[in-house]
Amino acid sequence: MHAIQQQYWAVRDYLSPVLKESKFKEHGRITPEEFVAAGDFLSYKFPVWTWEKGDASKARDYLPAEKQYLVTRGVPCLRRATSLAYTDADEDAERLLSFGDSSGAADEWVETHAGRGGTVDSAANPGEIDDIPDLDGDGLASAMADVSIASETGATVGETPDLDDIPDMEEEGLEDGEDEATAAPVVPRPGGVIDASQVGVANGNLLQVRTYDVMITYDKYYQTPRIWLLGYDENRTPLTPSQIFQDVSADHALKTVTIEAFPHSSTLQAASVHPCKHASVMKKVIERMNAGVVEEQLAARKNSGKHPDKEGKKKWGFGRKGGKEEGVKGAGEEEEVEGMRVDFYLVVFLKFIASIVPTIEVDSTTAF
Repeated sequence: MHAIQQQYWAVRDYLSPVLKESKFKEHGRITPEEFVAAGDFLSYKFPVWTWEKGDASKARDYLPAEKQYLVTRGVPCLRRATSLAYTDADEDAERLLSFGDSSGAADEWVETHAGRGGTVDSAANPGEIDDIPDLDGDGLASAMADVSIASETGATVGETPDLDDIPDMEEEGLEDGEDEATAAPVVPRPGGVIDASQVGVANGNLLQVRTYDVMITYDKYYQTPRIWLLGYDENRTPLTPSQIFQDVSADHALKTVTIEAFPHSSTLQAASVHPCKHASVMKKVIERMNAGVVEEQLAARKNSGKHPDKEGKKKWGFGRKGGKEEGVKGAGEEEEVEGMRVDFYLVVFLKFIASIVPTIEVDSTTAF
């Protein structure tokens, strides 16, 4: 059934017309030319993103041959998405903590989310730490009473030992010995690549970090970008679908995020966020961000203090009628601002995708 559905989607995508007119701010959809422009801006500002051409047999003729899709590799994922989930009971659970001494003077603090359990693979969960007892003046004096700075032979610390009494390393034969703690060298295969079985699995207090290869393609049917995820564990072993869904928000796993064939490869299967709602969500996000951009541009233009029409009227004595027409025209031109440009589209798109995969650091544009 899934294979038939994928064939249907492929035929539907093939028969869909290519968008020619820009629908950036009106509907949240972009043309292939705008997708390339937004990708160029993203790869220029953030070099972790690069263009790829993919399989030549899977190339789309409405995109440049060398710019079929965008990719960034080795994106870290430090914890699972379930570690961010909490219920109303967790939110309401509070506990009053008291930090004070025996005199009764105590500082009270409120601990929120007291009912939430700690995550196993989180670096912020070091475990139980024993309290360190405080030593007052008498306790410190008694603890230091038995400390002596004299050596066992009766010599004080300040005396210089006889150099002849210091054993030579060559005499003891320490250079010929082998240290049992020395790890055996890893012998690479003839191709120069180390086998994955020779790499030790991270355990203990080491944080096991997953990494993802993230791809952005253009969907001709929905006329929006589409995100693809290919996950690896700490040993660069590909993740199973169930493991990938652990890093996806519970509201989207197995619903809008599914495992599908990557459109620019004949064999690759990757997790994809279905773009059926991308246009409507991007339209709302763009409207909000565009309003803020317009306000900033108007404020910057107002603070610049440049009013060429007013300065011209003061300097040159034009007629009253012409002055009014030019003043109205100048005011109209002053209100026209560019707003948000289309090359910012993928920057905003990644911020939207970050809400679907909150633990995968796909948004490298946080400082932008």
